Amino acid sequence: MESSIVDSFRNGTVLITGSTGFLGKILTEKLLRCCSVNSIAILVRSKKGLSVSQRVTDMYKQSLFDRLRSEKLDFMQYIRIIEGHLEDPSMGLSSSDREWMIENVNFVFHCAATIKFNEPLELASKINIQGTEHVLELASQMKNLKGFVHVSTAYSHCPRSVIKEEFYHVPITAKELKNVLIDEELSSNVLENWPNTYTFTKAVTENMILTNGNHLPISIFRPSIIGCTKSEPEPGWLDNMNGPTGLVTGVMVGFLRTVPNIGSNITDIIPADYTVNALISVMWDTVNRHKQSNGLNKVPKIYNYVSCVESPLTWGRYIREMHDQYYVAPPLQSMWYGFYIFYTNLMVGSILRFFLHRIPGAFVDLLLILCGKSPKMLKMYAKTENMIDLLYDFSTRQWMFDNTNSRKLWLSLSQHDQEKFRFSLQEFDWKPYIKKYYYGIRRHVLHEDLSNLKKATSKNRQLLWLHRLFVVLIIYFILQLGWTFIKYTF
Repeated sequence: MESSIVDSFRNGTVLITGSTGFLGKILTEKLLRCCSVNSIAILVRSKKGLSVSQRVTDMYKQSLFDRLRSEKLDFMQYIRIIEGHLEDPSMGLSSSDREWMIENVNFVFHCAATIKFNEPLELASKINIQGTEHVLELASQMKNLKGFVHVSTAYSHCPRSVIKEEFYHVPITAKELKNVLIDEELSSNVLENWPNTYTFTKAVTENMILTNGNHLPISIFRPSIIGCTKSEPEPGWLDNMNGPTGLVTGVMVGFLRTVPNIGSNITDIIPADYTVNALISVMWDTVNRHKQSNGLNKVPKIYNYVSCVESPLTWGRYIREMHDQYYVAPPLQSMWYGFYIFYTNLMVGSILRFFLHRIPGAFVDLLLILCGKSPKMLKMYAKTENMIDLLYDFSTRQWMFDNTNSRKLWLSLSQHDQEKFRFSLQEFDWKPYIKKYYYGIRRHVLHEDLSNLKKATSKNRQLLWLHRLFVVLIIYFILQLGWTFIKYTF
C-alpha cells in the first residue's frame, strides 16, 4: 500500500536547520530511510575547532545511522551540506547556496535553537527569535515551498497552567525586544513570569511567526520533554544529558545523592522517534492544508505533542523503574553505590547537598591535588546542582495541555502511515520504554556495553558494603555526639 506521507515527500528537497542536534539527526535519518526525498540540505556551522565537513563526517559515524548505512549504502549522496548560521541576517550563506535553496527547497524543518535555560537573553534572542526571522525571510523567497514547520516547545507559555494549541499574548514583540536589549536595565525585567530565556524566546518567536510567517504554508510543533528512541532506528538511542537523562545518570553513577522530591508529579516525556514521526506528519498535514486553502493566508496551526493527556507518567515511577534496572546492570564506572535522599524543603536540600555532595567533593578534590591533578569535583557539583535548580520549576509544577490537533492528525493518517510513522501515545507501555531508556544511558552516555556486567555487578556489591559501613560509622558518630552532649549537660 502506498504511503500518503511518503508520497508527499517524493522527489522533494528538504532543508533542516539544527541538523546536528538530537532531534535534527533523528529526523534526517528517518527521512532518508523512509521517504523518497531527492535531497536533504543540512545547515551546519564550524564549531570547537572542527570544520563543517569534519563535524558532518563524525556525526554520520554514530550508531544512529548504522541501520541507514545497511539499508541505503549511498545515503550520503542525498545530503547537501550547507555552511551557515542563524545569527547573521544573511545566515552566513554563500550566494550560490542561497540561490540553490531558493530554487530547489520544498520543505523546511526549522529545528535549530539554543536550548540552554540560562543562556543570556541577548544570545537566546539572536538564535531563537532573530534566527527564525532570517529562516522565514529565506523561506519567503523559495519558489517551490510546500511546507514549513517550526519546532517550538510545549512549555513556551509555561507561566500559564493550561496550555492549548493556540497563540497567546506575550509582553513584548520581537521588534520591541531587539530595541530593549540595547538597554541592560530594561532587559533585566523583560522576562516577567517566564522562568528562563529559552521558554521566553520561544513564546516571542511564536508570535513573530503569527505576524511575519502567516503568508507561508507554516505550522508550529510543540514537543514536551524528548527522551530516548523507543525503537527506531535502534531502541534507547540518545546523545545528551539534558533534562531527566542528566538526573538519572548522576544517580546511576553515585554522583548525585540528594534530589528534589518530585515523585507524584508528572514528567511529560515523549520518545524521540515518535516525536520525529509526529513532526513529519505535521509537515504532511501542513502541505495538504495549504493545498486545500488554495494558498490563501491562514493562521498557522499549532500542535502540542505531549504524553500527559493519553499516557501520564509520574517522576516517581520513572525514577523507581530506572532504579530497578540499576540493580540488574549497574554501571562499571560508578563512583559510589546508587542511592538518593529526597527533599521537599529547599533549606533542607541545601543542608543535604552540603553533607552528601560538597564534603565528599572537597575530599576527592583534596586527593586529586595531593596526586598532582587539577580539582574538579566541587565544580562538577556546582554545575550539576545549578542544572537541577533550573529544572526545578518544571519538575514541581503541573500543566494541563490540550493536544486536540495532534490527536486529530493521528486519526487522519491511513493505517499504513500509522504503522510507518507511529506517534500516538494512547495506552503507551512505559515499563519496557524505561528499561530501554536505562540501557540507552548506559550505552550511549556512559559508553558501557553489557560485556562488563559481571565486573560491574561485583564492583557494585563492594560499593554497597562500603556504603553500609559509612552509614554505620555516621550513626555511631551521631550517637557518640548525642551521648557526649547528654553526659556533660546533665
